Amino acid sequence: MTERNTLARQVHDTGFSCTRCGECCSGTDNLVMLSPEEIGWLAEETGLEPEKIATPYPEHVETRDGGSITFEWAVRKHGSGCRFFSMGSCSAYAARPWICRTYPFMLDNGRLVVSPCPGIGGKMSWEEAWDLAGLLLERRRAEQTEEEKVRHVLSACRIPAGCRVLIDGRGVKVL
Repeated sequence: MTERNTLARQVHDTGFSCTRCGECCSGTDNLVMLSPEEIGWLAEETGLEPEKIATPYPEHVETRDGGSITFEWAVRKHGSGCRFFSMGSCSAYAARPWICRTYPFMLDNGRLVVSPCPGIGGKMSWEEAWDLAGLLLERRRAEQTEEEKVRHVLSACRIPAGCRVLIDGRGVKVL
């Protein structure tokens, strides 16, 4: 059995049907991490400048010299929710990030993880499960590619002493 078949079976057995409740888009504790590629998708779809879409991911690592490093970006919030969520729908649906495309599912070291969601256990066709399994595998490849780019940036760059920096697959940005 292929990895996609196994994953599709697990997704199908779990079941999921979006209830359009918006909990995943409107909570204060939900940060949507973005890669530069995803920021580009959103910019193209919405016509917004990247700085209106993304903000540095808030978690960081302190450096020995008093600086800090954050990796990647997060969707900017509007109030307590995602800036693209309004009146019960996503204004950037066609270009939504991988996290949003595959929610409430994700892969963690090849293991399917299911986030709490009112839609869990809902009726789902085999085709929907198959498609979602494909998206999960694409997401993993995209995340691995970005991680490789970040590792390359880290190995090839010099981080300015005492600065707060953001590192993504494109390079280092002093914040």
